Amino acid sequence: MKYLLLKHYRGGPAPAVDHGPMDQWTPEEVDAHVQYMREFGDRLQENGELVDVQALAPEGTFVRYDGEGRPPVTDGPFAETKDLIAGWYVIDVESWDRAVQLAGELSAAPGPGGKPIHEWLEVRPFMSEPPTVTE
Repeated sequence: MKYLLLKHYRGGPAPAVDHGPMDQWTPEEVDAHVQYMREFGDRLQENGELVDVQALAPEGTFVRYDGEGRPPVTDGPFAETKDLIAGWYVIDVESWDRAVQLAGELSAAPGPGGKPIHEWLEVRPFMSEPPTVTE
């Protein structure tokens, strides 16, 4: 089964440990965090469990359709109040339990002082194919 491990800049449950925003970490702390995530992805790749991994810039805009002949509508000037996604891992594993186990390991990525950040990750299963209707 495929699962999405979704990393949030903000928008999830309250942090278990207040590690402050990454832009306030030292360059060495950021490097250690990124290296941990690379090694995590490499291990999943070696195990055949990694489908995709992407990091996202913090900038983004919600856009929606506003009717025929009208320009799309954007979310306005209040980006700091919305959920902000940092990136994701798409994994293909045997079970929900394995997906949760891997999310727990990723949550231990180091932050300030090299200590685990205890980051909340959202684990979401991919939808399966709809059933085929036969008559």
